[in-house]
Amino acid sequence: MLTPAPERLKAWAQQLRLDTYALYLASADPRVPWYAKVLVGLVVAYALSPIDLIPDFIPVLGYVDDLLILPAGIALAIKLIPNGVLEEHRAKARLRLGEGRPRSRLGAIVVVTVWVLLALWIASMGRRILRR
Repeated sequence: MLTPAPERLKAWAQQLRLDTYALYLASADPRVPWYAKVLVGLVVAYALSPIDLIPDFIPVLGYVDDLLILPAGIALAIKLIPNGVLEEHRAKARLRLGEGRPRSRLGAIVVVTVWVLLALWIASMGRRILRR
């Protein structure tokens, strides 16, 4: 029997949450390759950041990062971590998720920095256009 769509979506979101926290835990594991740690650090920092790269109030595009970019980053990071290590951290994540939602200050700083740099770039482009 097929599971109704809202339940499947809720289960998918819970799995993403679990995987995000498991990746966070795995990022400190010495068995994880350095290149995986870099990607995991970026993905987890963005996932846990209270600020989105594309704000949700922007129609359609606001949810692109939540629905496409973030899950793709998580999937790629999962592929770079050895299976046994990932399963170990998923088990830890299941136990710890009841303690509250983790937040990432680094993630917020990265997103704000990207927004500031983008705003400065747009402002400089605007100045160049107005000078002509």
